[in-house]
Amino acid sequence: MTDPNNSTTDPTQASRLEGLLAKLDNAIEALNRARDFAKIQHLNPVLDLTRRVLLTEGGFDAIESRAERLERAGVFNDTDWAYPQILIPSLASASLRSGESSWVILEAISELRMLAVAQSRYWHPHLSSEQAHHFLSQVMALNLELLFGAPSEAEREIQGRLADISRGLFQHFVNRIGFEHIIDELIEEIWRILNQRPIQVDSVVQMITHVAICRQNPEINFGPSGQGAERLVSSLYMPTRGCQEDPGLSVYEDRLRSMDNQTLHNEAVGFARAMHDTGLVSPYHSALLRFLEPEQLSLLSEALGLSATGRDCLLCYSDLVQELINKAIKPATAQAMYGLSQMLERGILYHPAMAPALWRQLALPLSDNARQRLILAYGDQTPPEDRLLAGVLMLLGQPFGIGQGNNPTCQSARALSMWSNNDPDYLLQIVAWAARDDEIIMHFEGKPVSSTQREIGVASTLMMDLDPVSLLVVPHLDRIYAEMIELCADREGDPHRWVNPEFHGWWTGRSFFINVDVETGHIIEPESFYRHFYAYYHPYYNGNQPLVHPQPAGIAVTDSAGRFIGWHAITILRVALDPAGVMRVYFFNPNNDSGQDWGLGVVVSTAGLGERYGEASLPFEQFASRLYIYHFDPLEKGKPESIPADSIHSVIELLENSWGAERIPA
Repeated sequence: MTDPNNSTTDPTQASRLEGLLAKLDNAIEALNRARDFAKIQHLNPVLDLTRRVLLTEGGFDAIESRAERLERAGVFNDTDWAYPQILIPSLASASLRSGESSWVILEAISELRMLAVAQSRYWHPHLSSEQAHHFLSQVMALNLELLFGAPSEAEREIQGRLADISRGLFQHFVNRIGFEHIIDELIEEIWRILNQRPIQVDSVVQMITHVAICRQNPEINFGPSGQGAERLVSSLYMPTRGCQEDPGLSVYEDRLRSMDNQTLHNEAVGFARAMHDTGLVSPYHSALLRFLEPEQLSLLSEALGLSATGRDCLLCYSDLVQELINKAIKPATAQAMYGLSQMLERGILYHPAMAPALWRQLALPLSDNARQRLILAYGDQTPPEDRLLAGVLMLLGQPFGIGQGNNPTCQSARALSMWSNNDPDYLLQIVAWAARDDEIIMHFEGKPVSSTQREIGVASTLMMDLDPVSLLVVPHLDRIYAEMIELCADREGDPHRWVNPEFHGWWTGRSFFINVDVETGHIIEPESFYRHFYAYYHPYYNGNQPLVHPQPAGIAVTDSAGRFIGWHAITILRVALDPAGVMRVYFFNPNNDSGQDWGLGVVVSTAGLGERYGEASLPFEQFASRLYIYHFDPLEKGKPESIPADSIHSVIELLENSWGAERIPA
């Protein structure tokens, strides 16, 4: 395929491109001037000219340089592309392979916009360069085959010359960034995500699968790039000697029947090592677990990679664990095995209510609505009851691995995490209500609040890219949360003062501090706000009292330039010294990726600085600078007056230079 951006440009092509660009610039200007209701009439000429430009040498550079103008003119109006911050990388593949010209062109413009933002040539109001770079890395990983060879006959038949645009787009990315850099960065990105141990790993598995396919293609030479890919690929497809050539499940199951105890032990140890190394579970691993006899508890413990705590829990509740394996652990739900392992390691089965609650979950009948929702999201290959049970095991084992997808439901995701961590039997009760009864009833200051009282919550629509528990429970929680907010509508101040303790649980501090005036959005009393935060949370000023229960809090999220993006719900988990002796706040961010650059040197860490799986962290002062609400127990008094003035002033300086810049009253 001819490189559309080859440095040796044909004079005829250059002249043709110049003429097309003149027409395109006029069409963009006409689209920009048009009223919103009339833009659709001016859109087709823009898309048609963009298509012709992209099929001309130098066209990708030209459209990339016009990406900002195209967006501001309204080319994405009334489409999902108008909201780049919520776009899902895996959906780009369908657009780029579509036979519909407008879809391919809009996707190409959007990807070129992402590249311009990633390389800081376009300062986007809703997207940081890091977010754009992260998005492009995933899109590249999921479409690696578009970098190599010519389009297939199927592509030619469906797309015609549009296939050249899809493939040329990725070649343009390679020219801009470099293939080796892309692959190395991709591998690093996969490991960075896995270090957070997310519950949802489908996109990561897809990326690893594409890398594996490309590695097997003799026409593709990775060269020195791709270091670290072997561990990822082998963890899914060839983690042990018994499946080292990826023979397929049926062949591997036959091999298991001929293995002696020592060989089975080696298989179990190999699987466990790969699982705990990456947080990923191979479907072969599920075959081994289901093959083991109930009395082979020692091998079962080895296969799950359990410590003494987990082994003791397994021995005490072996019948329950065996039933959980029989119903929840299958090739399609193999990832639940990591959740089962971590649940046993947590020792939560020793809570008196947990074993009965899990027996109930094993036999829980689902409502028609719950069944349909699970089948719609996951298909019917696995019974929806088993799919939900697998999701329950993952959430119980990984309280900080849950994410909210692309929905504004951080409050609900935070609540599920908090209940899994603090009150797991209550979580199972909530799941039972939602899945069986299609209704959850909570109480607000003694008044029952039902999830059936309103049709929608904070999120007008809920995406399907959620884990099984969230898929069923979050719509109910979201509506209850919205109803609680409504019950506080006539109260002065921020409604979270009253909603958070009722929504999240009794352990939420009943006192509340906010540094933003709800009416005006202005910063208020920042010094008092931060003095009290230090006094209640910093071990040096609260009598060295560790945080007993995680507390809900609110942060002002900023991009890599320190610009305000929006309000976000998080959980403060603990405050402690990191390995370098820096006091850090460790917190849970109900996002699918907690590693973010919030600007001015405030970069959220997710591994290597004392974080446990799923935690994010920042130095105390940096975290405080992005905080805008927190809860505390007024009876556990610290010493606000003892906080050094320099510490408070350094936090306020970070505030004033970032999201508070336009909120400080004159």
